[in-house]
Amino acid sequence: QVQLIESGGGLVQAGGSLRLSCAASGGTLSTYHMAWFRQASGKEREFVAAISRNTFFTTYTDSVKGRFTISRDNAKNTAYLQMNSLKPEDAAVYYCAARVGRTFYLSSRRQDYSYWGQGTPVTVSS
Repeated sequence: QVQLIESGGGLVQAGGSLRLSCAASGGTLSTYHMAWFRQASGKEREFVAAISRNTFFTTYTDSVKGRFTISRDNAKNTAYLQMNSLKPEDAAVYYCAARVGRTFYLSSRRQDYSYWGQGTPVTVSS
């Protein structure tokens, strides 16, 4: 069973950048599709981005396209979310998630992900 630990969150000014990291232990990251979700205060947890186990495929929610980039380094057992041009509406707790990647399908449904990190908060000041 893979364990996921997010890091890199913090306070950033609107228009700035952050890179979130998701370190995996207890499993081989290349076995899993990876995703990032976020949950703002008082709102439902929402999908942000996903990347396939082989890094060849990615998908993003419309609100972050062109600003966020999901990536992974399987040799380091780490996934990343590079966030540029941050907006106040991006403020949330960001969660790393993993699911066994048996097909090429990248799910945006939180219930499809079996493994979750504890979350790292991102605050964007305006």
